[in-house]
Amino acid sequence: MSTFDPDALECLAAIVEEGGFERAAVRLSITQSAVSQRLRSLEAQVGTVLIVRSRPLKATAAGQLLLKHTKQMRLLRADLERDMKELAPSSSGGTREDERVAIAINADSIATWALDALGELVREGLPLEIITDDQDFTQEWLRGGQVLGCVTTLKAALRGCKVVPLGAMNYIAVCADSMPANKGFDHKKSLTAHHLKDIPFIAFNRKDDMQTEFVAKAFGLKRVGLQQLFVPSTQAQLRAVRDGWGVSVLPQMLVQSAIDSGELVHLLPQFSLPVQLYWHCWNLESEVLDSLTHAIQSSAKRLLK
Repeated sequence: MSTFDPDALECLAAIVEEGGFERAAVRLSITQSAVSQRLRSLEAQVGTVLIVRSRPLKATAAGQLLLKHTKQMRLLRADLERDMKELAPSSSGGTREDERVAIAINADSIATWALDALGELVREGLPLEIITDDQDFTQEWLRGGQVLGCVTTLKAALRGCKVVPLGAMNYIAVCADSMPANKGFDHKKSLTAHHLKDIPFIAFNRKDDMQTEFVAKAFGLKRVGLQQLFVPSTQAQLRAVRDGWGVSVLPQMLVQSAIDSGELVHLLPQFSLPVQLYWHCWNLESEVLDSLTHAIQSSAKRLLK
């Protein structure tokens, strides 16, 4: 089996992660021509193209395999760094950019329970990078080798990975108590299917189907057409609701205190949508990976249903 130059592998990773040759050169403190040379050398060794020169740049299937290998090497270095700190605390220096440990977590989990899970590990020096995406799509980052673990709604494990059930996040429909009546809809009265076409729903982005899934299950509808606004941040969605932009389906743990204070209105008290979450990660022997899994599982056990 070929032995790949670690510098060339990190060069490939930098191109993909930074989205281009120029930014990769800045990150690696080398010239752009040196970046191109390292990539060409690696492609010559593998015997195939590793980067699709598109906008944005993308790794080919072979490039994704090498990217996953590079991430695994980073994990091994993180394990070594952790062990060295225990044996010789004064020997550890600053964290290099290429030693980052990346995981993908959905925005709602970041806004509610996930940061509590990771705080202690970060304070201990874990060089963490959190990538956010819709909960139905975070697994694609793991599949592509760009992260070593993810929080997702998908249950089936990828090859070479393990899965840990985390529990369910409860979602409810809310609006501001100060939201003005809109085309006959008054939040002081019960929300019905008749009102759906007249009021705006605030979604995360175009990939987010939480609003339509909630409405379909709440009212037993096969087809749902909503007037939607897109705000790509859970906390910003909540702010938009508070400012009276419209209705949104948000995690109950995020909005319950505002409901209790009367600032927000729980529009369908008789219905909530539980969304089961899972932690997926590479099935490797690693103290860092074990610590991440334990921290996320413990926090989820306390805070999720």
